[in-house]
Order: sequence, then C-alpha cells, then structure tokens
Amino acid sequence: MRVAVIGAGAVGARAARQLHDAAEDLVVVDADGARAEAVVSALGKPARLVGDVDDAVTGASVAVLAVGTGHRALAERALERGADVVSVADTLTEVSELLALDPEARERGRYVVAGAGFSPGLACVLARHAAADFDRVDEVHVCRSGTGGPACARQHHRALSAGAVEWRDRAWVRRRGGSGRELCWFPDPIGAVDCYRGGLAEPLLLAPAFDGVQRVSARLAASRGERMLSWLPMLGRAPEEGGPGGLRVEVRGGQGPARAVRVLGAIDRPSVAAGVVAAVTAVWVVEGRLARTGVAGLAELVEPVPFLAELARRGVRAAVFEGTAGGVVTG
Repeated sequence: MRVAVIGAGAVGARAARQLHDAAEDLVVVDADGARAEAVVSALGKPARLVGDVDDAVTGASVAVLAVGTGHRALAERALERGADVVSVADTLTEVSELLALDPEARERGRYVVAGAGFSPGLACVLARHAAADFDRVDEVHVCRSGTGGPACARQHHRALSAGAVEWRDRAWVRRRGGSGRELCWFPDPIGAVDCYRGGLAEPLLLAPAFDGVQRVSARLAASRGERMLSWLPMLGRAPEEGGPGGLRVEVRGGQGPARAVRVLGAIDRPSVAAGVVAAVTAVWVVEGRLARTGVAGLAELVEPVPFLAELARRGVRAAVFEGTAGGVVTG
C-alpha cells in the first residue's frame, strides 16, 4: 500500500515510524521541509520526501493528516484523488468540519476517520469497549490529561477558553470553557487532577456512536494557573514533547434492570499513543476492516477488542478501574 503522511511533527513522525514496515511506499510532506527530511532520513526506504500535498495524496491508498489545522481542505483533496483519510484532528472546529464531509465521502465510497489520535481516538475505542458490558448506554464521560507536541500544547491552551458542547437529554448544550471543575482519577503516576470543560471534539464523535445515549461530556486536566491564563495568548514557546498523558473513560448504562458503571483508562505520552492509533487505523482502512464508509470516529468504526490488542502489541495499553482511588490494573 502507498501511505501519505501529511505533517511530520510529534504525531506524524510516530505514525510514519509505525507505518514504515507495512507500507510499500511511504511519502511524507510537511510545511517545514527540513523536519520532513529528518523523518525520512531516520526511517529510510520505503519512506521518501515529497514537497507538495497533491503529489503526496495522488495514488495514495490512505492519507494520514497529522497537521495542526486545515484538515477539511486536506481531506477534500485526498478524496478527490481517490485516497481514504485518517485525521488526528482533535479540535471542535476541525472535527465538525470533517463531519460535514460525510455525504461526499459516502458518495465516493471512501473512509474518513475523524479524531484518530489519543483523545479523541483511543478514548473512543475505550468507550466502545466499555459499552460492551451494557444492554443500553446512558452516559459517556471522557477526561484527558497531558499534551503531545507544540500544536497539541497550543490547542490545550485554546480549548480551556473556547466554548464547549455537551450532549444532554438528546440535545446539544453549549457550556463555558473552563467551567465544570471535576476531580478525575487517572492511572498512576498521574492520579487525581482537576479537569474542566473546553472546546473538545469527543462529544461530537461519541454521541452518534451510542443509540439512545442521554449524556456525553469531555473535560481536560489543567492547573488553576493554566485555566486563568487560557484567555491570554500562550506565553513562551510550546514544548516540543509533552510528558505522560492520561485518559479516563466512564460509561454508565443498564444491565437488565440494574444500572452499572465501567471505567477504563490509559497512560502514555500522547504523541506516541496518537501516532500508534493513527497508524493502526490507516492499516485497518486499507484492509477494509472499518464498519462503514463516510466520516465517523473510531467508536463507530472499529471492533474494539482486536483494535486494542493491536495497540497493546505496539506498546499502548489500557487499564480497568477497580473501584478505589488510583485502583487500576493494566490489561
């Protein structure tokens, strides 16, 4: 298969590395030519550098979009040239614009996977996996901690001041960014962290995935200082690589007449996990293993058990919350 990786930053470089052995032809393009050249040089053949997005997606089986912005326009260019699309976009605006491409993608018989990163992405797969225990799903709540590369850090900063959306009683509700403080427990060593609403895309992808779900929300971890400064331009240079990040995915539903809760989590460097999720998704796209064509998130598109098994084989593992503070076991 020929794979085009658009963006050679922290996530794109990891995705390219994961795809290196599976691809017969791996093309990499980035606005920063030197950065893309460094990735290609480190990987060796079959990776090669191209200087133009149109050249990259022409003839490609799948295009992995790992840039900070502009995913809708890039996805359109890929679809026009017959390529499927895997996007790691995680902002409310970018994912919303991708979802609007659903009629075109379906008409072309193409896959466009939105939010195939750490969260949304891995979080969506964990939600689908947790839901397998229920006859019906009533609520899905996601909390995330940590950032990947500079683009992710800047997005985290903006998200705290951006308007949030939640699915409540089968209707969309807008909330103020930085509101709704909630103490969330992540797998060790992160532990308990305050999390807040923000301009996060998870609800857009999770609400359509669960028929009859009543509530879907997402929050991100932040210190009080980060929350207070989110309304100002980001000061200083964003870090090239973030530290450990965490996910907590809580699903509430019914098992017969009883209600129950299941909580799954994960801990990893977000850029590493996002690159692995994007790469595995791209392979599944080419192998025709997704549930349907069109635009959707991973909660709608993949069988969670084999997908998580492949992630674990590549070093990204989930955890099950056992019901006490910090009580998680890897699995």
